[in-house]
Amino acid sequence: MSDIERIKVPTMAEMMAAGEIPEILFWVGCAGSFDDRAKKITKAIVKILHNAGVKFAVLGAEESCTGDPAKRAGNEFNFQMQAMMNIQVLDGYEIKKIVTGCPHCFNTLKNEYPELGGNYEVIHHTQLIQDLIKSEKLTLKGGGGFKGKKITFHDPCYLGRANDVYEAPRSAMEKLDAELVEMKRCKQNGLCCGAGGAQMFKEAEKGDKEINVERTGDAIDTQANIIATGCPFCNTMMTDGVKHFEKEAEVKVMDVAELIASAADL
Repeated sequence: MSDIERIKVPTMAEMMAAGEIPEILFWVGCAGSFDDRAKKITKAIVKILHNAGVKFAVLGAEESCTGDPAKRAGNEFNFQMQAMMNIQVLDGYEIKKIVTGCPHCFNTLKNEYPELGGNYEVIHHTQLIQDLIKSEKLTLKGGGGFKGKKITFHDPCYLGRANDVYEAPRSAMEKLDAELVEMKRCKQNGLCCGAGGAQMFKEAEKGDKEINVERTGDAIDTQANIIATGCPFCNTMMTDGVKHFEKEAEVKVMDVAELIASAADL
């Protein structure tokens, strides 16, 4: 049995039935629940929360899509139906603080649910990781096997430009025994991976290049060994980009949570 299988992740229903209240609700998200690659990121976040002693729970089967793809695709009615259903569940459990593994969930819960009556403190997992390292609840064991490696961070649109979160992921990765290198287009001038706005779920439009290939080219130009991401959609797009350049043997795409979990030997 692996370490992750030994960790019991309670649902809100189970925790409430036991008369307990979690410090934080982990909003897993659709990708983190169903996409095989993103499930690994979910497991890394769970390991970090567990080993830092954070009392947390998930909604389990009661969690539904935030409605972000519907809203971006122009189906406002569908978005509001999804959101109202989720708000009813969250308020029923008196949720106050939420951590997400996805910037799309983060942005929607944080900025768009309040106008529908859903008011919560919402943080992205890189912000939580930064806080846990700063408060010494999470310690990295010598920076983990990244000595001599170069890491470049791709800013997710809904984390960076939409919410001005640039420092948290970089601050966390500074603790790794690696060299952080920036792409020419980064932070406020970052380039989208091409998955946002529900573009992930539609065919590409006419053009001379896929946007994820353009963006992955920026990362490869830094000569980084690892492209770090903070979003399951970015992870997919950058991974596909690396495959396009046939660089799978030299360049890995990993979420910040995976890097930190590895360095903490979780």
